[in-house]
Amino acid sequence: VPADPDMYRENLQAIKARLMKEHRFQLTPADQESIDFIYRIFFDTGSVFGYSASFFGGYGATYADLMTATDQQGQARSYLATEENFQTVRDLERKNLIIPVVGDFAGSKALRNVARYLKDHGAIVTAFYTSNVEQYLFQQGDDWRHFLTSVSAFPMDPLSTFIRSSHFAFGDALPPRQFNRGRFIQLLSPMAEVVKAFNSGQLTSYEDLIRLSK
Repeated sequence: VPADPDMYRENLQAIKARLMKEHRFQLTPADQESIDFIYRIFFDTGSVFGYSASFFGGYGATYADLMTATDQQGQARSYLATEENFQTVRDLERKNLIIPVVGDFAGSKALRNVARYLKDHGAIVTAFYTSNVEQYLFQQGDDWRHFLTSVSAFPMDPLSTFIRSSHFAFGDALPPRQFNRGRFIQLLSPMAEVVKAFNSGQLTSYEDLIRLSK
């Protein structure tokens, strides 16, 4: 579908109006410039928009790749995979129920306040997507300890799951092996098992963390 400049401008203004008038967020000029920049990328590139970083060798998935990807059973799971999925996410957005939290994984505020909020409302964590942030936490002194200490405060059950991206493969008796050119795989691990290993002193490295994943 050809890009429509008039619709682009109309939607951009609608986005800002919703944030500033309906939700009453005090967006600074810099905030608005960031919205302009990001939305312009989608307008210019459409569904081929992707994460571009030369040190990854251009292997980043495009937006179209992500929206059409399937799980190991061949089932599409993205919010655009079905009308029901789309309407569910749309309804959450309309009700302002998708709340971004900006903070430091190794800090003492953001994650702990989320944990406190969940406890106060009798809720548990179902999924925590960490991307590949944990790899860097283990490279920065005790940041990984601060992170896992905060995670320990989250209300969770046996189904609470970490979802992480990693460009390391591993075997039962082999250390992690880095993929060529930075391709990522998605790994899962029960949050409670990670916390248990951390509290017992069995988790002290990124390799330990990867070995708890599958």
